[in-house]
Amino acid sequence: MASAPDAASGRSHSVEVEEKFDVDSDTPLPDWLAIPGVFAVGDPEERDLDAQYLDTAELALGRAGYALRRRTGGHDAGWHVKGPVVGGGRVELGWPLGDDDAVPDAIREELAAVTNAAFEPLARIRNARTAYALLSPSGSVVAEFVDDRVRATDEREGSVREWREWEVELGPAGPETDEERKAFFTAVEAAVLAAGARHASSASKLARALGLASRR
Repeated sequence: MASAPDAASGRSHSVEVEEKFDVDSDTPLPDWLAIPGVFAVGDPEERDLDAQYLDTAELALGRAGYALRRRTGGHDAGWHVKGPVVGGGRVELGWPLGDDDAVPDAIREELAAVTNAAFEPLARIRNARTAYALLSPSGSVVAEFVDDRVRATDEREGSVREWREWEVELGPAGPETDEERKAFFTAVEAAVLAAGARHASSASKLARALGLASRR
């Protein structure tokens, strides 16, 4: 969903409600017009994303359900802290990139309740993304669909993994009640599985970069 910036701190706040799917390199795109509430699909938008993920040596953030990254490229370039999944959504906080790659003090303060240990590189994830807005009759964004081709490096051991995945995240005009969201994502699942996709093997790109194949 759209971010809400805090003018005083420069921090943004959003809640992600999304589903992820694994796809082969040649899987065709789904028929999004078969989804209730979607009347048009926006033009493709190419995004070149490069994210550096960090954690402590003991993986304190990951064990508590958090992720910290610095990402360039796309409309939301900056520092991001993702919290644990709660009620089907995940809170994401964002800060500007700043002048260097040092973790900002504001983020250290935000994460102090989780850990005060030093952060070190965990994974680098580069992503060639093509994004599509799924639009309502009025042209508002019901959801965003992204087609991701990912190359990820586990910085701890140097292993590299590549894959393709799809994500569907609710937008400002998306369904609001739990029942409506469930119906929407049921229709999304039917469309993507019909196109040849599979349920995601990992809960996040970071989990897959680190060789973890557990669902949230």
